[in-house]
Amino acid sequence: MRLKLAGALPDWSKFLRSTQTSHNIATLDRRHVYIVPSRTGFVFALMIGGMLIGSINYSLNMGYVLAFWLMGLGIVAMLHTWHNLAHIHITPGKAPAVFAGEQARFSLILTENSGHDRSAIGLKTSRKLDAQTSLYCDIAAHDSTEIVLSVESKQRGWLKLERANVFTRFPLGLFHTWGYVETDLHCLIYPRPAPPGLPIPTALQQFHSQGSQATHGDEDFSGLRHYRLGDSMRRVDWKASAREQGLYTKEFEGQGQFVPWLDWETTPGKDTEHKLSQLTRWVLDAHAAGLAFGLRLPGRTLSPAADEAHFREALQALALF
Repeated sequence: MRLKLAGALPDWSKFLRSTQTSHNIATLDRRHVYIVPSRTGFVFALMIGGMLIGSINYSLNMGYVLAFWLMGLGIVAMLHTWHNLAHIHITPGKAPAVFAGEQARFSLILTENSGHDRSAIGLKTSRKLDAQTSLYCDIAAHDSTEIVLSVESKQRGWLKLERANVFTRFPLGLFHTWGYVETDLHCLIYPRPAPPGLPIPTALQQFHSQGSQATHGDEDFSGLRHYRLGDSMRRVDWKASAREQGLYTKEFEGQGQFVPWLDWETTPGKDTEHKLSQLTRWVLDAHAAGLAFGLRLPGRTLSPAADEAHFREALQALALF
């Protein structure tokens, strides 16, 4: 994963230098931290200008002292505001998968390695369409803080985190200092599940020995075997496993089991998204019931299984269809 820093609004980015870092860490160095007076800062400057004009017109020595003292205060505030943001390291965290319509959560880790406490560091996405409240945090010296940005997910597939705006106005709010951080952080968006109600199709269920590669039924208990990766946790014999000799899985045999196949061709729906929505609902219902299920999509088939890895693979196949 590579990170890229940019230090200006999109219309001006081509005129400013940008850098690309390695080891998944982006640093807001002096070339990528920018500062301008805030609205409060402009009012503060106008006030000082008015005081200087009045002091000149009326020869007020104390007016000069106050005006220049406030001017020096503003210069010191500018330096502190810039140093409050400079040399912060940003590392991308995790972005767990969500369903369409939910908030995608992107984790960014802010680290301070300069030995100075950082206060009121703000973070938000740069997209104007994301009406998101800015998030603020304090970072102790030689410490890290995690901030999670929420972005609305509107459609299935991969959602990339647009560049994040890291900023601060500490300590006096007279200046606004900011920098932009671009990452390769992506969140997988599953299709929006259809409302519950339509049962898993029984017409498409196939006899266990004919519809899958499995050879074990679910009717009569036949014995125990050592746990294998991918076995359903519902079949683990916890009493036998409590003897501290390893995990054991129950085996069954019998006349067979009906395994539901979720088939794209026979799924009701007026368009692609409606079909994917209904298939997602069936995948959720089958997993919740502990059923082994198969999935048939144009160009891809997933053999029946009931483990967590199969559940996630099915959802990913639907998301990227």
